[in-house]
Amino acid sequence: MAVAIDHTGRRALVTGAGAGIGREVARWLARAGAAVAVNDLVAERAEAVVAEIADEVAATGGTGSAVAVPADCRDDDAVDALVSTTVERLGGLDVAVNNVGMLPAGRRPKPFVANRADDWRDIVDQNLVVAALCARAEAEAMLARPAGPDGERDDATILFVTSGETTRPAPYNAVYAAAKAAVNHLVTTMAVELGPEGIRVNAMAPGTTLTETVAAAFTEDRVASLVASTPLRRMVEHDELARMAVFLTSDLARCVTGQFVLADAGAFLARNRPANDEGLVSKLSGAHSR
Repeated sequence: MAVAIDHTGRRALVTGAGAGIGREVARWLARAGAAVAVNDLVAERAEAVVAEIADEVAATGGTGSAVAVPADCRDDDAVDALVSTTVERLGGLDVAVNNVGMLPAGRRPKPFVANRADDWRDIVDQNLVVAALCARAEAEAMLARPAGPDGERDDATILFVTSGETTRPAPYNAVYAAAKAAVNHLVTTMAVELGPEGIRVNAMAPGTTLTETVAAAFTEDRVASLVASTPLRRMVEHDELARMAVFLTSDLARCVTGQFVLADAGAFLARNRPANDEGLVSKLSGAHSR
């Protein structure tokens, strides 16, 4: 017996979806039949993903669709406009995947003692505050969804993309890991508050994934050291994370809320992440989406 994950009729927003993990999540949600709002800071990247989805749907005869909703998620007013535009264009909001977050432009991994107040404020703002503001606007939209004839409302769900760096010591990434760990805790509180309203809230934590930014920065030796630290002896793939996101936001996971789901090829079992070498840390900054 085959069990299909069906998002037909559901309206989804994916932030930071112009590249990397967010792009794959948007594509897989559309493959499952969802109407997807593709957000990115750069309009051309969001539009390119929408075009990819349109081509895939046309080729497969699927029911999914996509629209581009570019916005800077670091701007409070832009976040409100992003969600309201999504609701207007899709007719509602059932699924939200908050993927924006990495090292802000000009920041780089460095020893804990080298971080100053502006590092903390900037990195925490981009990874914790941005995620919380997006979720607040998304939750408001979901709370406003209409009830059916029986007085019940369809389930809605919010999924945060956090980080496997929150599960073990993360040399040179203390600030980033702390901000992501705060998002994990936020998930539990939101799940308790929003659960009675039929809104599920979870976190998905990727291990190191060879996104465009990471692949451009990591040397072969660096990749080899990370691979060697995982029991599965490999990196995490974009589509693996996307498929997990599709599952966690589907009815197949409708009893799952307040959870932190780790997808890191077992890297957390090594307990201590291989430290960054100085030759690459300066390259890992400025990405809006993973």
